[in-house]
Amino acid sequence: TNKNVIFVAGLGGIGFDTSKELVKRDLKNLVILDRIDNPAAIAELRAINPKVTVTFYPYDVTVKIAETTKLLKTIFAKLKTVDILINGAGILDDHEIERTIAVNYTGLVNTTTAIMDFWDKRKGGPGGIICNIGSVTGFNAIYQVPVYSGTKAAVVNFTSSLAKLAPITGVTAYTVN
Repeated sequence: TNKNVIFVAGLGGIGFDTSKELVKRDLKNLVILDRIDNPAAIAELRAINPKVTVTFYPYDVTVKIAETTKLLKTIFAKLKTVDILINGAGILDDHEIERTIAVNYTGLVNTTTAIMDFWDKRKGGPGGIICNIGSVTGFNAIYQVPVYSGTKAAVVNFTSSLAKLAPITGVTAYTVN
């Protein structure tokens, strides 16, 4: 309730279904970062709960971390504070190895690292919550998709490491699988 949430990849598939549930929770702001603008989806989210401000920014998780930081500066300047980051971008295409790693793991790490500069209590930040979308393949690899499974295992371990730093950073991190 009354929270500001950034949702990476909140307009497609499971992400859009999750966005619909989020706006029912009386957030203050839902900021969606996604590659493709979908005005109809944004309108649908706004119609579910007109009290929630839904904003879209174009974003590709494979950009350099400096671009992510620049976008986050814009968002923080507008909202003043962000409470939750949901990293939901993901693809399942083991034929596109570099892209799968870039989207599923490197992009998540870069987005998380960029927001830590705003949240880390050691830098004067207020703390926050990171929710990384994983997969059961992060724990139980599927041999048909080894690259995808590997990226999801990396997400689980990255998030687990961040979670152990919560007492000093003020940032809680968890993975939804």
